[in-house]
Amino acid sequence: MSDQINSRRRFLRIAAVGIGAMEMSLSGLVRAQSNQSAQGAIAANGATSNASFGQIKQINAGTLNVGYADVGPENGPVVILLHGWPYDIHSFVEVAPILAAAGYRVIVPYLRGYGSTRFLSGKTMRNGQQAVVAVDIIALMDALKIQKAVFGAFDWGARTANIIAALWPERCAGQVSVSGYLIGSPQANKAPLPPKAEFAWWYQFYFATERGRLGYEANRHDFSKLIWQLASPKWSFDDATYDRSAEAFNNPDHVAVVIHNYRWRLGLVKGESQYDALEKRLAAAPVITVPTITMEGDANGAPHPDPAAYAKKFTGKYQHRTIDGGIGHNLPQEAPKAFADAVIDVARM
Repeated sequence: MSDQINSRRRFLRIAAVGIGAMEMSLSGLVRAQSNQSAQGAIAANGATSNASFGQIKQINAGTLNVGYADVGPENGPVVILLHGWPYDIHSFVEVAPILAAAGYRVIVPYLRGYGSTRFLSGKTMRNGQQAVVAVDIIALMDALKIQKAVFGAFDWGARTANIIAALWPERCAGQVSVSGYLIGSPQANKAPLPPKAEFAWWYQFYFATERGRLGYEANRHDFSKLIWQLASPKWSFDDATYDRSAEAFNNPDHVAVVIHNYRWRLGLVKGESQYDALEKRLAAAPVITVPTITMEGDANGAPHPDPAAYAKKFTGKYQHRTIDGGIGHNLPQEAPKAFADAVIDVARM
């Protein structure tokens, strides 16, 4: 009888151990599946994307040595993607592969003052006026022997694409422009805006001061992160995603170019005289005749015009698309498929 009891006890102990191990195994499996699901969700909205462009190429173009990503078939129709402030080429890190898969050659340059783009001469003015950034891109196209391209852009990049489309339409096959028509002038910017709109431009007034220049120089990482948060209030980007782009702000000319850009807009500093004729044409707010799709996120926290205010500036084939789902100012990175689809669609218009 005692042997039977002991045997039964041993069996129960073994069974208990086995059940415990099974529970631990199942628990681990559930956690693993949960983590995989969470990672999939994060990857879907791009919040922790570790995607990279890989090798960045360099080429002398105009007054710059430009750093740029070159993705897709070398002989494909060209798309040029242009970032703004305070962003960099990684705004398009998920857009470019979609376009490359569709057969496009995708060029994504660092603008002057960002990333690996450098001035060829220390004597060149660190100019940020609107015309010179467009001239930079025309020079890049010439250096790469690209006669014509479709442009996809936002922020400073959208203004640059607008200028190229307006002044050099023979170089622009079409454009996707986030926030629409952004060509302006210091003269037009003298007109005061309603208080709410002026408040949205707080950083422009900060940059107009020496305190602002010093503050941005000392705190460019945290300052730019704040702009990201304000401009895209519903975008849950993580530190790794932001830091990947923030590396581009360590460019030695970044602060000088940014400060000059915003001071020039307010007429507080002059540009370079060789661009006066271009700026005069831009001050007349020229219409854009090339095929255009304008886009806006439904949660854009950055200053931006209402689509109805600029629709008539596009006199060629034209569409506007508002992207829902809490999409902010950095639309290409927050909604890469919608942006890539628009680029493909405008190329076919």
